[in-house]
Amino acid sequence: MPSVLILGIDPHTVPGMDGDGVRAALDEELARFAAHGIDASMALITLNESAESTVVDALAGRPWDVVVIGGGIRKPEPLLTFFEQVVNLVRRHAPGAEIAFNTNGTTSVEAALRRL
Repeated sequence: MPSVLILGIDPHTVPGMDGDGVRAALDEELARFAAHGIDASMALITLNESAESTVVDALAGRPWDVVVIGGGIRKPEPLLTFFEQVVNLVRRHAPGAEIAFNTNGTTSVEAALRRL
């Protein structure tokens, strides 16, 4: 069974965001992976001193076929340095994994399927 890790920003830590609503949508996306016969996990990152260790722990947890880096990490220009760090952490800690990018939290399945 293929394995996919999704890396995203914890919606409960984003000011003005409906954290519970976004988390519910993310959980629905995980269920869609199961419907495709894909074993998926999600690591939600808080942008503080724990961010790097959260990413590394998730990457090192097991071998991944694909790592999807979410738009919340990739799109905001102020997070460009963090996005760069995440890509390099994936390269170092999951060297056999393909890297994919979603457009939002509900397109991770399609992103992963492009790389599987």
